[in-house]
Amino acid sequence: MICDRIKLLREKSGMTQSELSRKLGITRSGVNAWEMGLSIPSTQYVVELALLFNVSTDYLLGLNSTATVSVAGLQDREIAAIVELINCLKGNTK
Repeated sequence: MICDRIKLLREKSGMTQSELSRKLGITRSGVNAWEMGLSIPSTQYVVELALLFNVSTDYLLGLNSTATVSVAGLQDREIAAIVELINCLKGNTK
């Protein structure tokens, strides 16, 4: 559910509810309501959250369980190292 993903992403980013609310220009209680499942963010905030946490809106909404990682600005050898690490963690080593 979106409430769980918002909380997880916020905590992984080391942000408090207050810090997230300031970045989005809403109240802390608004963020708290999202995380408790009492309300859901509008489309505008779903997009802002996805951009802020560098995930897709599909991931945030629970439509896709695959999180994405931006490799923008990395060199080919750095991307290859990340892919190798992911494959190793998945047990897909060659």
